[in-house]
Amino acid sequence: MKKGLLAILALLMVLSLVVAGCGGQQAQQSQGGGGSSGDTIKIGANFELTGTMAAYGRTSVNAIKMAADEWNAKGGLLGKQIEVVEADNKSLPDESTNAATRLVTQDKVVAIIGTSASTTTLGMVPVVQQYKIPTIATTATNPDVTVDPKSQETYKYMFRACFIDPFQGVVGANFAYNDLGARTAVLYIDEKDAFSIGLAKFFKENFEKLGGKILSEEHYVAGDQDFRSTLTKIQSMNPDVIYEPGHYQETGMIIKQAREMGITTPIVGGDGWDSPDLVKIAGAENMNNVFMSNHFIPSDPDPKIQNFVKAYKDKFGEMPDAKAVLAYEAANIMFTGIKNANSTNGDDIVAALEGLKDYPGLTGNITFDKQHNPVKPAIIIEFKNGEQVMRGRVNP
Repeated sequence: MKKGLLAILALLMVLSLVVAGCGGQQAQQSQGGGGSSGDTIKIGANFELTGTMAAYGRTSVNAIKMAADEWNAKGGLLGKQIEVVEADNKSLPDESTNAATRLVTQDKVVAIIGTSASTTTLGMVPVVQQYKIPTIATTATNPDVTVDPKSQETYKYMFRACFIDPFQGVVGANFAYNDLGARTAVLYIDEKDAFSIGLAKFFKENFEKLGGKILSEEHYVAGDQDFRSTLTKIQSMNPDVIYEPGHYQETGMIIKQAREMGITTPIVGGDGWDSPDLVKIAGAENMNNVFMSNHFIPSDPDPKIQNFVKAYKDKFGEMPDAKAVLAYEAANIMFTGIKNANSTNGDDIVAALEGLKDYPGLTGNITFDKQHNPVKPAIIIEFKNGEQVMRGRVNP
């Protein structure tokens, strides 16, 4: 009996070790690599498809699907077709956390592209770090997207396709001070938006360093409709420039109401303005003496840009914005990283992305620095009756 019992116990121990080993392999696979089973490789697209920044998400997802279609037409990736899995973060950071979690745990994506806003991207950073999912943010310019603000360590699995706000703040301040001749400024900030707060901070630091003076910092929150009271206060200060680092919805209304009140002061902002809806909201007749820093302008004569603009317009019936360009850029960089890694394992893809040198992108040759940021120029755009005119290109 004892021998028989010992034999049974030994057999049970062996079986338990085998089961544990299989489970361990499955758990390891789920942390980067789980979405490459079958005939497709799943790539997540976490974007603002509804909510206050829905225009960003729509053009971004269009561009990612366009890039995937181009790769699939040439045979796909690692012998499989690319499947883009959309997730709507509803323009909210908490929903972005949920969207990223679903993409990883339910859809089993091997990588994520997105989001287009700093606030929503920051919401998913803990998720992609935990599950070891390589992620490229498209137009999230806040420096904390790729670097832990406390430890200053680079997040291993976070990359971005755009320049960052410290650089964009320098560009905006230099333009206001040197090109517009501004010596005084008022900041008009979305007080609950990480992008707006950060960009205002870097503009202020550099404008004051040049010798400029900030007369006041005024605030609003996303969703506000009537800005006249604050604009009246700003008008009484008579600043040389208004710096408004917001997003297109509120910015459009601010510009419209300011011009209707007779405020002709130059208004300057950043890439958060970039959307075809900006001019629709503000009115083309009000879009004069208005400037923004951006990643791209559709009239750029570069043949690569013009080929992309034509292909996007033919496919979707509208001109692309910078969100679309950088989403297309991010998708192609991610696909190239997976191809170079010859693997869907998260660590392998990260190593391939870090090893990418002078990737020939639409917005410049891209190499990631130690903080996973691309080194690339910014463009200054002037609006004339709602039409974009390139004022210059600024290198880091």
